[in-house]
Amino acid sequence: MTTGSIGGVLICTSTVVIIDRISKIITRTYLEVGESISVIGNFFCLTHVQNSGIAFGINFKGGPVLFTIFAIIAVIGIAIYIWKVRGEHMLKNISLALILGGAIGNLLDRFLFGKVTDFLHFSIGRYQWPVFNVADSAVTVGMILFLYYSFFKVEHINSDT
Repeated sequence: MTTGSIGGVLICTSTVVIIDRISKIITRTYLEVGESISVIGNFFCLTHVQNSGIAFGINFKGGPVLFTIFAIIAVIGIAIYIWKVRGEHMLKNISLALILGGAIGNLLDRFLFGKVTDFLHFSIGRYQWPVFNVADSAVTVGMILFLYYSFFKVEHINSDT
């Protein structure tokens, strides 16, 4: 992806959305809700969970509607911000594209099903990480990259130089 490339950002965002959609379709097609398949012993399983809350199953009365509204606002805000910073550093563009792709992926689930499909399940001994999905992963990796860029002020690369 070249610096400032809206096309590159769109490709990255679209790739996240497509992989997220396909993985969720496969999960909903081949696993019943609550069903789990071991991939690597008890460390990594594919476990079908439907999440009406936000991250890690956090929920409250009226939450799903508020989460959907918040997600719409977030997607619009991120898209506007991507447009504004399109000439900035490639790492910033990639991080924002990952966040946007993940937000869109989970928002599509909320629109289509009223819940988000989660399926990636990791545990070590009796300690379990909450079940998540590709979109959640993209948002998390995008945020880590964005924070890295922001804190370490990665040198600005301008396509005009």
